[in-house]
Amino acid sequence: MITSVLVANRGEIACRIFRTCREWGIRTVAVYSDADANALHARVADAAVRLPGAAPTATYLDGDLIVKAAVASGADAVHPGYGFLSENADFARAVLDAGLVWIGPPPEAIEAMASKTRAKELMGLAPLGEVTEADLPVLVKAAAGGGGRGMRIVRRIEELTAALESARTEAASAFGDGEVFVEPYVENGRHVEVQILADTHGTVWALGTRDCSLQRRHQKVIEESPAPGLSDRLTDELHALAVRAARAVDYVGAGTVEFLVAGDTAYFLEMNTRLQVEHPVTEAVFGLDLVAEQIRVAEGHALADTPPHARGHAVEARLYAEDPARDWAPQTGTLNRFAVPESVRLDTGFTDGDDIGVHYDPMLAKLVAHAPTRAAAIRRLAGALERATIHGPATNRDLLVRSLRHEEFTSAGMDTGFYDRHLTDLTEPTPDPYAPLAAALADAHGRSRFGGWRNVPSQPQVKRYTMAGEEIEVSYRHTRAGLGADGVRVVHADAALVVLEVDGVRRNFEVARYGDEIHVNATRLTALPRFPDPTEQHTPGSLLAPMPGTVVRVAEGLAVGAPVRAGEPLLWLEAMKMQHRIAAPVTGTLTALHAAPGQQVTVGALLAVVQPT
Repeated sequence: MITSVLVANRGEIACRIFRTCREWGIRTVAVYSDADANALHARVADAAVRLPGAAPTATYLDGDLIVKAAVASGADAVHPGYGFLSENADFARAVLDAGLVWIGPPPEAIEAMASKTRAKELMGLAPLGEVTEADLPVLVKAAAGGGGRGMRIVRRIEELTAALESARTEAASAFGDGEVFVEPYVENGRHVEVQILADTHGTVWALGTRDCSLQRRHQKVIEESPAPGLSDRLTDELHALAVRAARAVDYVGAGTVEFLVAGDTAYFLEMNTRLQVEHPVTEAVFGLDLVAEQIRVAEGHALADTPPHARGHAVEARLYAEDPARDWAPQTGTLNRFAVPESVRLDTGFTDGDDIGVHYDPMLAKLVAHAPTRAAAIRRLAGALERATIHGPATNRDLLVRSLRHEEFTSAGMDTGFYDRHLTDLTEPTPDPYAPLAAALADAHGRSRFGGWRNVPSQPQVKRYTMAGEEIEVSYRHTRAGLGADGVRVVHADAALVVLEVDGVRRNFEVARYGDEIHVNATRLTALPRFPDPTEQHTPGSLLAPMPGTVVRVAEGLAVGAPVRAGEPLLWLEAMKMQHRIAAPVTGTLTALHAAPGQQVTVGALLAVVQPT
């Protein structure tokens, strides 16, 4: 019987596994890096062990450190979560060799399937060899790991070498394995997968299908179960292929078999020998706790002959600290307030006051809605996201709401090209035009008083903000009746709540301020000084770091004096486990280069200067 579990992971998945362990009366142990010293998963565990350092390769990817932590903490089992070492056969063996229970598949099964190249061979497939123009477009893909890291689409043959190198370095950083391969890229297919669960007694369950087609950078954003619109024949085929893959490697535990579906044809992609991020939608539909089932299987218990029946529909959205309108740039800072309606399930590794750093994936949380029908589940999730309180760095919340309500998604006509087609429209700023006035009135509450002698109207007071990248100026007045503004009636105003009547309709504005950062309902503002200080001017053609991160690579042969073309990649930054390409803003000559591999940079740091031709 398992009595104590160390989770070899961090963030929301560690917190989610701890939740099941607590319900089962199992003691929990966390591991944490120096960057995660105050992280939620380290705070909620019964015990926590430090992994010195901050970089993933020195902490969560160091299997020896984690095994030592498990032994030192008195844990008798290790759960790998997902990502990091979850699909590392050597780590699984090290856990078993230390006399601990491994809550996952046998190392041999991981070895057979964790490498996508070997998995394809096992399924009778093979990656491309030498790539020619006729093969394009192709997908460069990391052989280990997942989550969209180490993946690049190549549409021009001259881009292949750079894509291979970029994918290798990103995969090595994220998974400790730089092997990549190339396969044909199927345009606008659907990403469909099957959840499997197998025990040590020969039973394998195929727990329905999931559609994960809405992706950014090959990383899933919205998932649902069951996958809508599949024929019974195709569903049966997918289930049979998934079970076949599991039996081929004597699989044990939870896993996922992924496919690309085009029309009524399925193409095998890979088998993930671990729990998936999107596992909650399957749990909701089948009424299961997959982590609990993993523990039961690891203890040697048998599954029932058949899985439970599926009921209803579930949809999950991944909330990221990122700006989709700026090439999905990750965001950092303090998450001052975070709350969602109780109508949905929330899996998160953050709470009020936590810092969002640069070292790890920018996912803040997963929100999951379950309802009798797909339409009801979508509506519930979109409404909960819209009403959620998220005070802190920019997120993809608005994108998620608009995606869920987009006709192509609601009609189940989506595919993996959804964001390629619709990103511009989905990220068009639509801030509340009355948010700046509400912020100004909340700030002005109680600041100014009149004596009895004054009987003339006061002069307008002016406040300036940035909202959705634009500078906004609003004015208001102090009157005998209180605060007033043109075109609206101020019903109520205090520091936290402003009520305005516009054209006979009352609207409530909840206001929260954190320094110069102001949140008015779901609109984010930045207060500007009344008399702005002179700002630092940069030479035209300057490349500024769009995020804090590490310079991982500079384009080969790049040096001051070199000619460059607009859009040509000059260097790559790594932030939150993803590489971000920094390209020349104009065609011209490189006149300054301030970046070198390994260099840490802050937001706005000057990286290079291109003098326009």
